[in-house]
Amino acid sequence: MLTAKDVFTKVSEAALGATDADERPLQIDYPALEKKIEQALGRRNVELLHVNQFLPEGYEDQGRLNAVLLTQGGVLFDLVIGDQYFRYDIFSCRDLDKIQLIDGTWDNTENKTQDAFLSLRLMHGDEAHILLALKDEQRPSVFDFASKVGQGRHPEK
Repeated sequence: MLTAKDVFTKVSEAALGATDADERPLQIDYPALEKKIEQALGRRNVELLHVNQFLPEGYEDQGRLNAVLLTQGGVLFDLVIGDQYFRYDIFSCRDLDKIQLIDGTWDNTENKTQDAFLSLRLMHGDEAHILLALKDEQRPSVFDFASKVGQGRHPEK
């Protein structure tokens, strides 16, 4: 289980690595971010955490980094963090309309290669919350979320 402090540490580490060489580094007020994460999570225990290496499509205007958390009680948080931006959505596994796992390849025009990806979309209403793995070491985190959320939303009877 992770605490709000643990989540802040992992998100901070990811934020430091979220800047490409040709981009301006993230200008995050880290003490303020720590307080915001603590306020958002309160005393909840976080069972799973996935930080997207790149923002999924649809998040671009909102920030430069996002993390999806699953608490011990089956509550999901989608945190979006930018230079001067912090937003989070809270929803329950029980509120999900659809869970979609996509394991495929995408055309990387920059490198002129086809690269593997794994995407988990958690949908409720008009909203989609996305976990994305572009590297092999990120895939277990996405599969863990898919398994845990799937069991929580669709238990065997």
